[in-house]
Amino acid sequence: MYEMKHEKQQNAPPALVIKNATFITSAATKAQFIKPDKPMIAVCGKSNVGKSSFINMLANRKKLAKTSSEPGRTRLVNYFDFGEFILADLPGYGFARVSKGEKEKWAKTLDDFFKDKENIAHVFMLADSRHDPTADDVQMIEYLHFHMLPFTVTLTKADKLSRMKLKEHIKAIAADLYLAPDNLLATSAETGYGKAEVLAKIKSVIDLAAEPTYVDEDETEEV
Repeated sequence: MYEMKHEKQQNAPPALVIKNATFITSAATKAQFIKPDKPMIAVCGKSNVGKSSFINMLANRKKLAKTSSEPGRTRLVNYFDFGEFILADLPGYGFARVSKGEKEKWAKTLDDFFKDKENIAHVFMLADSRHDPTADDVQMIEYLHFHMLPFTVTLTKADKLSRMKLKEHIKAIAADLYLAPDNLLATSAETGYGKAEVLAKIKSVIDLAAEPTYVDEDETEEV
């Protein structure tokens, strides 16, 4: 392994500082989903991709989101207050060792969550940097495209690869998902690699949400 250094940060917006991230609540049904009063960032990905570790890295806390060696632990939508934004941790998909009924329940929870897209500022879709995207990953990308939800593909566990292998995998995964390599962010919760880039992206999302919406007066005039 090696110590990876951050690149391409010269043009990044001012750093976003996470001071005190806290757990808000969990939701099992659409009726329990919260209506955020600030930008909401969603984190999704297949089971055991490292969502909890990714969230803990952003929060500078080891146990804000509970990690588990057993895939499929997250079965609810878990909400966290990160100060300037709300983070929603979504149930992991693609876990084989659950019943068909349980899979359908998780799928409905995800579908109901994403249908409320007016409340979603951005989605970080996590994928394992070491492996080719699964069929479920490809389906999720297609879903996000179809619903026109802004998203960033974020690769986890980048510390498990050499620098050369990581670059090769980024290109291959980008090609599989029909994305440009620059649209993928590689991260490591173990070393903190890529954290600055993720926070810079979140900062740009928050800044965009804060911009005033202008209405063309000509379009509002009655004809």
